[in-house]
Amino acid sequence: MLELKHISYEVEEEGCRVGILRDVSFSLNENKFAVITGPNGGGKSTIAKIIAGVIRPTGGQILLDGRDITGMSITERARLGIGYALQQPVRFKGIDVKALLCIAAGHPLNTAQACEYLSRVGLCARDYVHREVNASLSGGELKRIEIATLLARKPRLSVFDEPEAGIDLWSFQSLIHVFEQMRGEIKDSSILVISHQERILNIADELIVVAEGRIQHHGPRHEILPQLIGTDSAVGSCSRLVERG
Repeated sequence: MLELKHISYEVEEEGCRVGILRDVSFSLNENKFAVITGPNGGGKSTIAKIIAGVIRPTGGQILLDGRDITGMSITERARLGIGYALQQPVRFKGIDVKALLCIAAGHPLNTAQACEYLSRVGLCARDYVHREVNASLSGGELKRIEIATLLARKPRLSVFDEPEAGIDLWSFQSLIHVFEQMRGEIKDSSILVISHQERILNIADELIVVAEGRIQHHGPRHEILPQLIGTDSAVGSCSRLVERG
């Protein structure tokens, strides 16, 4: 489904080229829930932005269903079925939640249909369907509304960049429940989450560990997770990852 081949990404700082990603290669098959994890500054979010088309790699190739999308814009990739949830969801003054869901779905939705998507992410639908997507909504509410828009869009690949960022513990508990439901309902699609929260790692089919711009480990959760939390030193490492979240 998705394949990254020898991806590199460099930026210029004070006249010098600095490597953010170095020869990153991995594939994600259909009907998988994968999590990219690792320490802050390791390149996780950069990978998500490169997949979505927010930024372009300085080297390498990205394939979706065997098609080269490396040079495509974020809009073109969205049309091919890549959905991207930002680390900090955007607020839209003057647009209500129902209208946002209609835009995501690509066609009009009646109130009952919009409420169904909101209910699936744990929101009391009739309290939110006509709410404006503005500063009156909390971080947790915005996160769940954003997930609802991806549910309405039905992308082939959903990419979530640190969905736990900036939300309270109660909202995080609800977020975990939503992801558990999404994992159980995957069909002809895949989900890729950038996270270092252990509860999200525990949902994954596959874990991809990124540090210093490189893939350190990639494999089934039952093989990779013990390497992170199976020993005293690994427990400390995993704890630091969680604390940095």
